[in-house]
Amino acid sequence: MRLLFVLSLSFFCLRPAQAERLLIPMDTTQRDHLKSYGLAFWILEHGGTIEWLLNYRGGTFLIDFQPSVAAEAQIRGITTARISEAQAAQIYAEIDGGNMDIVRLEKLPKIAVYTPPNKQPWDDAVTMALEYAQINYEKIWDEDVLEGALDDYDWLHLHHEDFTGQYGKFYGSYGREAWYREQQTTYEAMAQRLGYAKVSEQKKAVTIKIYEYMASGGFLFAMCSATDTFDIALAALDLDICHQIFDGDGANTQVQGKLNFDRTMAFENFTLEMNPLVYEFSDIDTTPTDMRQIRTAEAEYFTLFEFSAKYDPVPTMLTQCHTNIVDGFLGQTTAFRKGLIKKSVVLLGQEEGTDNVKYIHGRAGKGTFTFYAGHDPEDHKHHVGDPPTNLALHPNSPGYRLILNNVLFPAAKKKERKT
Repeated sequence: MRLLFVLSLSFFCLRPAQAERLLIPMDTTQRDHLKSYGLAFWILEHGGTIEWLLNYRGGTFLIDFQPSVAAEAQIRGITTARISEAQAAQIYAEIDGGNMDIVRLEKLPKIAVYTPPNKQPWDDAVTMALEYAQINYEKIWDEDVLEGALDDYDWLHLHHEDFTGQYGKFYGSYGREAWYREQQTTYEAMAQRLGYAKVSEQKKAVTIKIYEYMASGGFLFAMCSATDTFDIALAALDLDICHQIFDGDGANTQVQGKLNFDRTMAFENFTLEMNPLVYEFSDIDTTPTDMRQIRTAEAEYFTLFEFSAKYDPVPTMLTQCHTNIVDGFLGQTTAFRKGLIKKSVVLLGQEEGTDNVKYIHGRAGKGTFTFYAGHDPEDHKHHVGDPPTNLALHPNSPGYRLILNNVLFPAAKKKERKT
């Protein structure tokens, strides 16, 4: 072990006699943006450090030149450029004089994906991005969360889960499908084994644990229905909002007036959809109900907002991209209604000419949350049962880059975690 430690140190400590740098451009010259994030993790994994040049050429990475890193980049098909110290100094001067800044990445984040153990008839964009980029992660589920496993992780992604206990409100369309019935049976058995009377009660306990994880300094990222159902669950902690179809007993009467928006993180004043046959949770989501209103991915594009790199480094990191226009994509939660977003939340991306917000960020205690609406950035109308997206066909996807910005962002600062 001692020998391995020494080798790891020498891997990054030995520099060429004439100091040079390795630039990993993240503008349109990059052959594979997504694998570039994986290379950044590989560098951190081997004890190296990285300078993330915010707003410089799409969020370019800069490191001390190492032949081993250059070789690894070539193996992965990543574009790099070997530059001198004088060229690096010119880059620093350009950054100093513009809306750019440098963030030092030095801590390898430990990543968890909250995902059910049973196979779902849809895929998760985050796990696909992590696997394509070759970034290590661990899977956890309700029992792990309730037993305190979140304390071991820096960053948590919520798979497309329904935290209200209504099984995604798929009953009207898929209630007779084998996968739906299997999911309900599995969830009910788990709730009983863990000592909860109903799945909805177990999901509330999980929601509280995840919120406490954030409050103690954790980073949370969620997509699609995991975004709005998490906040709905927080607002309804003291209520039963599930129809008898889902939990065997009726919902509380007049639940709308009893929702507690002081407990929510991102949304307020929303109205629940109580009809169990309607494939919707509330009016937070802006997914068109009429299929004739659905346009193309290009027509539903959203624009990333620009932030001050020197004064707002976090939203700047989260929006690093080689373009500020990203094609739209649907999901059970496609976009967030702007009028229902709390004033404390930072808007990161919005559909042009509408009040549909696609991408938001906020604080929860010592930690943060980022919500990204939609299901798959490279599959506009992804349906239940559709095959997974082949990211080898989309190595420069701006929509997937936003996901990987979130995965990398915890490396940019040291966090105090509870002991």
